Amino acid sequence: MDMFRIKGNAKLSGSIAVRGSKNSALPILAASLLTDGKCTFSNIPKLRDIQTQVKILNTLGVETNWRGNKIQTKVVDKYNSTAPYELVRQMRASICTLGPLLAKRGEAIVSLPGGCVIGERPIDLHLRGLEALGAEISIEHGYVHAKAPKGGLRGAEIYMGGTFGSSVTATDNVMCAAVLAKGTTIIECAACEPEVVDLANCLNAMGARISGAGSPRMTIKGVKRLKGVEWRVIPDRIEAATFVIAGAMCQSPITVTGCEPSHLLAFLDVLRKKDIKVERGKKILNGRSRKTLKSL
Repeated sequence: MDMFRIKGNAKLSGSIAVRGSKNSALPILAASLLTDGKCTFSNIPKLRDIQTQVKILNTLGVETNWRGNKIQTKVVDKYNSTAPYELVRQMRASICTLGPLLAKRGEAIVSLPGGCVIGERPIDLHLRGLEALGAEISIEHGYVHAKAPKGGLRGAEIYMGGTFGSSVTATDNVMCAAVLAKGTTIIECAACEPEVVDLANCLNAMGARISGAGSPRMTIKGVKRLKGVEWRVIPDRIEAATFVIAGAMCQSPITVTGCEPSHLLAFLDVLRKKDIKVERGKKILNGRSRKTLKSL
C-alpha cells in the first residue's frame, strides 16, 4: 500500500497556490449533461477523482478535452443513460450524474456508489428528493434506476433533512434535476456549503433560475433548456486550510494564494480562539488580484 514518510522538525517558508475545489468541480462537470451546448470549465484540479468523472462522462456521450486546468465538454451522443459500476464504484461523488441524466434524458441508471447501502448513507436523500419531483425509482442489481414520468419532472416542495443533517451531493442532484422540471421547486434544509453555491451560480450562468443558494431554503423555477457556459471553479477551501495549519504547526510564516477567505470564516475563527494569527490580503499575479492568507 502507499505510505507517507514525514520527517519533521523543519521550518516552512514561501508561498503556495491553492487549486480548484474538487468537491465543486465534480458536480459542475456532471451538470454539463444538462445542456447540448459547449462548456468550458477552468481551475480544475488534476486529480484521480476528476479523471474518473471525465471517464464516466465519456461513457455517457460527452466529448471532453482536458488541457492544463481547463476541461471542455460537449454532449455528442444522448443514447446511453447508464453510468457503469466499474467506474462509479471508484468514487461516491459520481452519483451526481443521477439528477442531470434524469432531467435531460428522462432516465438514469447509475450504480450504487462504492457499494453504498440505502438508508445508512445519504443516498436515500437523493432518491427521496427525485421521487418528490415525480421520478419512479427502483433498485435493480446494484443500480439505481430512475425514470421521469410522462410529461417530465414537476416542481415540488422537498424537505432534504436527514439523520445527519443536509447532504451536499443530494442537494446538488435535486437542484440539477429541478432546473429542467416544470414549475417551481423549493428545497428546504438544503446544504449551504460554498460548493453548492458554486454549482447554483454555474447553473444560473447556463440559464437556470435558482435563488437562495447558500441558505437552507432554495427556490428553483424550472426552465425549458440550458445553454453552454464558461465557468471558473472556486478554490479548494480544505486545501487552503490545510496549508495554513501546516504553517501554524511549524510556526512558519507561509502565504497561501488564490484562496477565498470568505469560505473559511469558521476555520479562521477557531484559529483566532487559539491565538494563531492569520493575515488576509491580496497579491497581484499575472496582472490579476488574488486573495491570500498568511500564517504569522
